[in-house]
Formats: sequence, C-alpha cells, structure tokens
Amino acid sequence: MSFSPILPLSGTAGWALLKRTLPAQTAALTSTPDMARDIDYFSAKIGNVTSADQLVADRRLLKVALGAFGLEADIGNKAFIKKVLSDGPIAPAALANRLADKRYLQLANAFRFDQSAPATQTPNFAATLLTAYKARMFETAVGAQDEDLHLALNTQRELASLGSARATETTKWLTVLGNAPLARVFQKALGLPSGTSSLNLDQQLGLYQSKASAIFGDSGISQFADPAKAEVVIKRFLSRSQADQLMTQSASGSAALTLLQQSPLSL
Repeated sequence: MSFSPILPLSGTAGWALLKRTLPAQTAALTSTPDMARDIDYFSAKIGNVTSADQLVADRRLLKVALGAFGLEADIGNKAFIKKVLSDGPIAPAALANRLADKRYLQLANAFRFDQSAPATQTPNFAATLLTAYKARMFETAVGAQDEDLHLALNTQRELASLGSARATETTKWLTVLGNAPLARVFQKALGLPSGTSSLNLDQQLGLYQSKASAIFGDSGISQFADPAKAEVVIKRFLSRSQADQLMTQSASGSAALTLLQQSPLSL
C-alpha cells in the first residue's frame, strides 16, 4: 500500500491524535489512485453480481469484498470463498457457521447468495460495504506502522457491533475469545496472564467475566456498546502494552550494560 498514515506518537497519546485526525487521514487514503479506482469499479459493477460464482470470478470485486471483512489474504482461495458465500449464513451446516473465525459468517451474511434475491440487489449495498472496506484498509495501513493502534481501531469497530448484537452475554464473550485480535486486547486490558489462552474455554470465559465485573461492575459485553466504556478498554490496553514495551526495553538495556561491564577492554 502506497499510503502511510501520520502516526508520530504511540500509546494513549498516539490514540488521541489518531482519533482527531481519523476523518482526514481516511479521506487521504481513499483518494489514492489505486484505491479510488477500486472503489469506483466496485460501485459500478457490484449491482450486476447475483451469485458467488460471479463474485469470485472478478478479482477486483473480490478484493474489495474480502477487504471489507479483513479477509484480503484469502484472495487466492477462490474455491473456499465460493463455498462460504454459496452456503450463506443460515443453515447450521453452512461452512461459515462451522468456522471459528466469524468474519466468514459476516461475509456470507453481507452477500446472502443463498437467497433468491441476494443483498447485492438492495439499495445502498455498495455504499455500506465500501464504508467497511475503507475502514479496514485504513486499519491495515495503521498496522504497518503501529500494531497496538491497529488493534485499538479494530476493537473500537468490533465492540460497537458486538456490544449491541442480539445474542446472550455468553455468546458475545465466546465471540471475543474466538476473535484473536479482540481477545488479545481484552486479555491485556483486564490484566490477565498470557497463559490464559491455554486454559479450556469454560475457564477462560469465567476469568474474563470475573475480571470485567471487578473492573467495570458488569460482567457482560453489552456494556461496551457504550463508546465511553469501549474507550476505557482501549486505553487500558494501550497503557499496559506501552508499559510492557518500556519494561522490555529497559531490561534489554540493562542486560547489554551488564555485558559491557563484564567484558574486558581490549587494546
């Protein structure tokens, strides 16, 4: 990607600056020649697509479709993506429902090629998907420079959707645990040890809920539909991550100094 976001700061200070400049920086990304061409092409052509076969046959359309869900690495896995899209999101045996990564379910649900009238034929389909595509592509550009800020953007977006979803709190937590970037943010924000992910799912679920209750006074995920509470999670993650990085750098510097002190000078 030729676009490089302006990220002079890291941690919570970098996050504050990024939020202030987000609209302008996203606009700068979408105005780059390559991305502008992809956006125009998708807008003009997607309304003519009514099947998974048609979508996977057009690499330019598929690039945007997958990119909107952070699945751009699957651009070459056409048979797999076609199966995900063709099965749709409803049948329990549908491929998307059997995959741990729920981005595939989101993809299948967005297009609904299992229906006689797929979602590509509905008003504003292109605009909705392109909004997601632009956001994801900006996140990817940020991640090339600062992975923590990438995770912060991802968390902000995911919690806005997951927090307000119609599902039980247990299901929502299991969605978090099945989403590696989101689980990483919550693990750090809640102060859980790195070995937590090696525990069985029930034990993990109990730990996350217990910690959330202790910190926020509520064990559920729905509370994070409130942007203010989601912001607390993000800032706790960034602060703790930055502190860990400083400790690692300090330890490395101390080890290097010790080696220098112990090494005899050679003339």
